[in-house]
Amino acid sequence: MTPPDRALEQRITALLATLVVFDLTLSIWAFFFPQGWFDAFHGTTYVDPEALLPRTAAQWAGFLLVQSMAVVRWRRETWWLLLVAGVRLCDVFTDLVYFLMADHLTWFAMATLPGMGPVNALLGWWLIRAWKRLGEPRAVTSTS
Repeated sequence: MTPPDRALEQRITALLATLVVFDLTLSIWAFFFPQGWFDAFHGTTYVDPEALLPRTAAQWAGFLLVQSMAVVRWRRETWWLLLVAGVRLCDVFTDLVYFLMADHLTWFAMATLPGMGPVNALLGWWLIRAWKRLGEPRAVTSTS
């Protein structure tokens, strides 16, 4: 392995680990501390009769699952990078819609939500490029 490839692999692992921590934090915050979420993003009392916040937390838990598996498996099966890229790309428009349609937004929401779509697009693009740069998909082969 060449030094640039080793550096790329280290960046990939660091990014995946960061995404795991990020989505773990979001999932726990939204699911177990919904009033804290509403305080930070809306500055209002938590009222969610249709349970959209727990639904969103469950979605982030799904992201967390895929990204956690990718951290462990991507070096042997590089296609995990494409799965994570797909996860990130699926979330490109959600925060912008949230930002545009929510009735009450705090300064924190206004500062963070509009930028998350471009961040997710960039992450998805970068992971696809990293996968392509690594070359042929790796597979675990057994010798008999």
